[in-house]
Amino acid sequence: MRYSGFRVIAQALTGHKGWKPVWRDPAPQAEYDYIIVGGGGHGLATAYYLAKEFKQARIAVLEKGYLGGGNVGRNTTIIRSNYLLDGNEPFYEFSLKLWEGLEQDFNFNAMVSQRGIMNLIHTDAQRDAFTRRGNGMILHGADAVMLSRDEVKAIYPFLNFNNARFPIKGALAQKRGGTVRHDAVAWGYARGADMRGVDLIQNCEVTGMRIEDGKIRGVETSRGFIGAKKVGVAVAGSSSRVMSHAGMRLPMESHVLQAFVSEGLKPLIDGVMTFGAGHFYVSQSDKGGLVFGGDLDGYNSYAQRGNLPVIEDVAEGGMALMPMIGRARLLRAWGGVMDMSMDGSPIIDKTHIDGLFFNGGWCYGGFKATPASGWCFAHLLATDTPHKTATAYRFDRFAKGLMIDEKGQGATPNLH
Repeated sequence: MRYSGFRVIAQALTGHKGWKPVWRDPAPQAEYDYIIVGGGGHGLATAYYLAKEFKQARIAVLEKGYLGGGNVGRNTTIIRSNYLLDGNEPFYEFSLKLWEGLEQDFNFNAMVSQRGIMNLIHTDAQRDAFTRRGNGMILHGADAVMLSRDEVKAIYPFLNFNNARFPIKGALAQKRGGTVRHDAVAWGYARGADMRGVDLIQNCEVTGMRIEDGKIRGVETSRGFIGAKKVGVAVAGSSSRVMSHAGMRLPMESHVLQAFVSEGLKPLIDGVMTFGAGHFYVSQSDKGGLVFGGDLDGYNSYAQRGNLPVIEDVAEGGMALMPMIGRARLLRAWGGVMDMSMDGSPIIDKTHIDGLFFNGGWCYGGFKATPASGWCFAHLLATDTPHKTATAYRFDRFAKGLMIDEKGQGATPNLH
């Protein structure tokens, strides 16, 4: 069933009795050609593009809980492509272009809002670094513009421009960046995949992998064994646990990243803004709540919730940037389990096991990468070759010294 304005009007005239479930709830088959482990944004996008763009069939997505119940529904909704390095910028620009046509592509309202993103500058050295980044973005076909202090003040006059420690000296802006309703991304991809015959199997946790003679034969799950010719794993912060079933130890760590929402306010911030002197980034949702996030939690856990010290740190960053935020009530907070790689960049690659593929290590960048991650992972699964924008995201880059370290922090995952 395609959605349209005419269909909404027709359903209104008939009491909205003709709507059907958005996707099926099938029982798992004995065997598939492709199994995607992980029913989040990346897993659902992979299944969608595998069916739609690469014309593959007999595909299943296995999710241990409910679709979209992980990081895709727990992030701060930001999309952008303001990266510097050659290994990253073409990929994220490809992703942003997919975002721009996504709602028309999968016929679902994901509320893609290209309201712009602004990275604030607080020191002369930061201005130099952001100038280099902006030039790198432009060289790769993205948009970037440097804003002066007065130009920033004309847009956000309420910021603390004269802060003695963190004066605002300008900003790097990308006008094509913005926000997307994160839940709707998962729902849109799930609906689109289901319409193309993909089985979306919920409450089906992978508990083991059956590997014979160096080849994957299928996965053991809480609902029994399911055979497969190819298995793709896209499970974010659970990557280490799932891949351990294949005897693999990954070059990454799992950390909790918190996000927060304030009470609903009148229109205040019409774009996305990041504080350049600390971990604080903020936008405003369609419901009026300020959506903001900060640094990783110091206490590792798979519980998908954080602790008070980080809440205090994020609140301090918000107060330093815009003191009036102190009058707003914090409504709720949650956490997502991040798969933090050694150089801060992702991995989309084959493994040493024939038929087993991996997609992970997204650190903070997973949501904005959702469309390109799904497309590139589907390309790898269908053709056994990497997509041209993801050729750098290999396992062996660490052994070869070909790291993609945007922040220059070295092999310390929690600093990326």
